[in-house]
Amino acid sequence: MPSVAFFDFLNEISTKPLRVLNPSIPNSKYTPINLSFNNVELHDVDVGSVSSLENFISAHIKRHQALVAFGGYNETRALYKQSIHFNHDPTTERNIHLGVDLWIKANANIYAPLDGIVHSFNNNNNFGDYGPTIILEHKINDVQFYTLYGHLSLESIENLKVGQYFKQGQAIGNLGDASVNGDYPPHLHFQIIKDLQEYFGDYPGVCNVKDLAFYLNNCPDPESLLKLSI
Repeated sequence: MPSVAFFDFLNEISTKPLRVLNPSIPNSKYTPINLSFNNVELHDVDVGSVSSLENFISAHIKRHQALVAFGGYNETRALYKQSIHFNHDPTTERNIHLGVDLWIKANANIYAPLDGIVHSFNNNNNFGDYGPTIILEHKINDVQFYTLYGHLSLESIENLKVGQYFKQGQAIGNLGDASVNGDYPPHLHFQIIKDLQEYFGDYPGVCNVKDLAFYLNNCPDPESLLKLSI
């Protein structure tokens, strides 16, 4: 299925926003945030410092009278420079974000946006990585695809089982803090994946410019499901 057709398929699954956070939070309490190289407001922020970045995000949420800040799809960021996990080879620096980040306080519950089963899970505990991660497998009208949930708590994967079924709207876990989530302010990394390429409990959430076309084709904008901008 070509990427445009797949995006249209995802977009048509629901005319209403599908929630991965508390469904009682309306779209009006979500505010977009720009964490790219191009945001001049970040030039004086140490994005490699958890506390500095968290203060910037919290101030942004408060200023916009929101509860959640979101964004980041296809966004080129400086904050990955802190980790050799993304930059072990300077000629192929991975700094382009492939999912949507939803910034909210630690311990916030995370919900399945669609019926699905647990494909895999893992604690990806490299510095700057996802930390505890869950991947759900979905099948709708014979179309199979996956959703990834990164930066969760350790408790989220403690008693999880591959093949476990989650109904749409059911809590699948909650958010971790910087001590377990790869050293970031609390947030959910949510990503849609068309072909999981035999990964298990993990999938690249950041890529380099050389591979960008492939990953944008394989990981369409989660806004097709979340619909936070409507």
